[in-house]
Amino acid sequence: MSELSFKHKMLPRPSKAEAEEAVRTLLRYAGDDPAREGLLGTPDRVVRSYEEFFAGYRIDPEEILARTFEETDGYDEMIVLKSIRLESHCEHHLLPIIGHAHVGYLPAHRVVGISKLARVVDAYAKRMQIQEKLTAQIANTLQEVLKPRGVAVVIEAAHECMTTRGVHKPGVTMVTSRMLGAFRDDPRTRREFLAMIGNPPGVMA
Repeated sequence: MSELSFKHKMLPRPSKAEAEEAVRTLLRYAGDDPAREGLLGTPDRVVRSYEEFFAGYRIDPEEILARTFEETDGYDEMIVLKSIRLESHCEHHLLPIIGHAHVGYLPAHRVVGISKLARVVDAYAKRMQIQEKLTAQIANTLQEVLKPRGVAVVIEAAHECMTTRGVHKPGVTMVTSRMLGAFRDDPRTRREFLAMIGNPPGVMA
């Protein structure tokens, strides 16, 4: 067996064949026959989908941010990347979380390529998640690695565990935020960031 790498522990990873057999078990539990024509290829497709959905377990977000740039001609104003498409899965029901992340930081001495911000979002989103933890992980990693004067992360997302099952409330969006450094301590900086991303409801200015 291969292993999945986590920050604090290593877990044995089942083989692809074992994973496919687990899918067949779930198909039988749902009441269908995995041997019928329409479902013959489903276990393979589901397992390959999982490799894409949960690719974040094989990515180190800190490595993404390793390369930075100091030649900024003294630029020290806010940098904001807004409306980053976010696709994750609820760790309680394995149903999709779909939304957008807004990420901002105040550079101290160095900046990072903007695509790296989106990749950090993906690295954490492509894991089994709750939105609160996802928001904190993105912000904390940016703060720890880049050491800027502050970091702000806001996520707006819809949870299919709430819209397609349970309470069945479509159209509901959850908003979470994590403010660090100047974004937490200076209300003017926080208001500037929120104005840039459109002042999402539920986030205190």
